[in-house]
Amino acid sequence: MGTDAPVKLLFFLVQTSWWMVSLAIITGFLSGGSSAGLIALISRALVDGVTPLVIVAFIALAGVALATSIISQVMLIRLSQRAVFDLRLHLSRQMLQAELAHLEHLGSPRLLATLTEDVQAVANAVFAIPFLCIDAAIVVGSLVYITWLSWSVLFMVLGLTVVAIGSCQFFTHLGSQSLARAREKQDHLFQDFKGLTEGIKELKLHDQKQRVFVREHLMVHAQEFRRHSITGLTYFASTSSWGKLIFFFAIGFVLFSLPKLITLSPQTLSGYVLIFTYLMLPMENLVSNLPTLSRAGIALGKIESLGLSLSGSSELEPLNQPIQTQWQKLELQNVVHQYNATQDDHPFCFGPVSLTIFPGEIAMIVGGNGSGKSTLAKLITGLYTPQSGGIYLDDTLIDAQNRHWYRQHFAVVFADFYLFDSLLGLGEDSQMVYQYLKQLQLDHKVTVKNGQFSTTALSQGQRKRLGLLTAYLEDRPIYLFDEWAADQDPRFKEFFYTEFLPNLRAQGKTILVISHDDHYFHIADHLIKLDYGRIEYDKYVDSPRRNLGF
Repeated sequence: MGTDAPVKLLFFLVQTSWWMVSLAIITGFLSGGSSAGLIALISRALVDGVTPLVIVAFIALAGVALATSIISQVMLIRLSQRAVFDLRLHLSRQMLQAELAHLEHLGSPRLLATLTEDVQAVANAVFAIPFLCIDAAIVVGSLVYITWLSWSVLFMVLGLTVVAIGSCQFFTHLGSQSLARAREKQDHLFQDFKGLTEGIKELKLHDQKQRVFVREHLMVHAQEFRRHSITGLTYFASTSSWGKLIFFFAIGFVLFSLPKLITLSPQTLSGYVLIFTYLMLPMENLVSNLPTLSRAGIALGKIESLGLSLSGSSELEPLNQPIQTQWQKLELQNVVHQYNATQDDHPFCFGPVSLTIFPGEIAMIVGGNGSGKSTLAKLITGLYTPQSGGIYLDDTLIDAQNRHWYRQHFAVVFADFYLFDSLLGLGEDSQMVYQYLKQLQLDHKVTVKNGQFSTTALSQGQRKRLGLLTAYLEDRPIYLFDEWAADQDPRFKEFFYTEFLPNLRAQGKTILVISHDDHYFHIADHLIKLDYGRIEYDKYVDSPRRNLGF
């Protein structure tokens, strides 16, 4: 964790609501100061007696302490919940704007852990701020009163404070290291949870697999997370206990040693004991919040390690111009995409590839497994950024400034597609949606009301048909289907290739199809075959519009 992490957290909170932060901190200090004033007033009353002025002052200070404590806590409850909302939305928007290759490299378990555990850790630290302010104000106010009573006692208290901070720093450092290791293991634990939920069928069907999974993966990572968490929290608990011991030592010093060093009346001595006893609770609270602050610091470090930031704008990029429905050609010129090396000394490199797509054609992308078909699809759609070479729509180079606009030209159903439970604003014409459902023979399974699907608990083939419906409703100039027909029965496979795709082409749409169905290649205008990241051939099939010499 960088030393500027608390500053970034405070900056983010100020961005969330500067007046809430200011009001919560100010009222927190007022509440703590009033509480310290009450203790000082009680101490003096024990020495000088109770007068009407003391009673009025007591009532006034108690009222201020109560009111400001409530205001501070209410403000921070609202602020902490708002911070959770804003932070999650901020990070979600940043993920939407980040490069897909970077997010794929991080993996969904790490991203999910950030959106849940890390955000909550920061929120817990935010919620602790008013109490820290109240406790800090009590400590400062008490020290002021001690100073007013005796400078020598103040120096003794400051000396004890230095000793306490110095000795506690060792435990705090070890505790933070252990909690950081626990947070690392939590990423592995989230990966196991993903395997458990997504691979539950495979695990249920194989006894040895599920036993090995639980014994050598889930249990190991859960135990390591528990072990590091226990170690870290134990160090912080030791810090709290050590702090208590130092304060008991201070009380013992005041009771047994201080009267021998300076002359003190019994009433003054009782005032010191009262102050030191009262200080134990806020000091204990300050120390007990160290794990919360440590977790927040670790969470900030994890967020920044993902390439995400708490500062800066996260507003989604607006479209700077309308979608270009009329275009002449889409070109890839010497495009290269290099995957990050892991344990493989020779990671897969796609390209260089040069390719031209023309409007109104059906282009089939074929090749064996691992040939680079999905990589090409992500490059064409702008989801991957080429390491070298360029993508051009007509004569416009696609770069960081216009890539979001460029992506809006595509409607896509990927092989690993995600089916949302609503049309996300696409289902304005309910009659048209019903006609499509009927054509796809889903009207007896699914209804749509207010843009919401009645169910998505369908077979994979039926889910893909719903995905086809949503893609069709997007009405984009270019469509891409990644192995869409792989999970369909022969009837719908025939419908897809011989009716749906030609109908789209008749509407002037350009269609890219990743397919292994070689007996449907004849419906394509354009065949592109890949082999280990290179184009083996690129030709037009019985098309009068282009020949390219093949």
